[in-house]
Amino acid sequence: MTSARIAAALAALLIVGGAAWAFQSRRSSYMYEREMQNPAADPDDADVPGEWAFARLRYRSAGGWRRGSWGTDSNKAERVFTQGVRRLTRVNARSVEEIIDVDSDEMYEWPWLYAVEVGHWNLSEPQAKRLRDYLDRGGFLMVDDFHGSQEWDVFMDGLQKIFPDRVVIDLPDGEPIFHVLYNLDKKFQVPGQRFIYSGRTYERDGIEPRWRAILDDKGRVQVGICHNMDLGDAWEWADDPEYPEAFASLAYRIGINYVVYSMTH
Repeated sequence: MTSARIAAALAALLIVGGAAWAFQSRRSSYMYEREMQNPAADPDDADVPGEWAFARLRYRSAGGWRRGSWGTDSNKAERVFTQGVRRLTRVNARSVEEIIDVDSDEMYEWPWLYAVEVGHWNLSEPQAKRLRDYLDRGGFLMVDDFHGSQEWDVFMDGLQKIFPDRVVIDLPDGEPIFHVLYNLDKKFQVPGQRFIYSGRTYERDGIEPRWRAILDDKGRVQVGICHNMDLGDAWEWADDPEYPEAFASLAYRIGINYVVYSMTH
């Protein structure tokens, strides 16, 4: 074989190998799809990068990995919410989400993390330390869809590992996070899809919605805590004609405010 043919063969091998690597890299974000509750098909622009992506935190539950905890509402909730970010803001949002494992330093690449059903999380000391470092460097964590006193206690066990030196506060209506884009002085409890059948906005003993937070020394929200509500479900079912528009709209406004706040504070 001549040197020219050898060079051509190597080039062809590199092209094929590169294409295979790119495919594997593209799919690596979805290696946890079996743990998602409601997987959605990729849009046509799934490979187009953006300045922001919906970064969902994958954590361990008390009983190990379990479907229905970190992956609740995913990944349809991400896809529908991201469409709203694209339509309603100037944020250049990627159409598909990013799964961030709690053991991975990849979290440092994303300004906004979302964790759902944190009434089931079980953080180790190293995981808590990594999250604290991420948040102290300017990261933002939004937690959602956990209800009642029992799940609050489980959540606080993990949160106190992250922030043994800080306290949770109730955010007043005048807090900047409620006014960074939308003015959210009149908030109300956002229920999950089961409201359609039950007519009840709360779950367990979580009757009162709570917008809470951990603040840093300068007053910046590091952890936005949405307790006794289910914004993720509202995003997921925003396109369901039976799910009330008022709940879906408020869920969008809260989520978008938190995203914009995380990128500007």
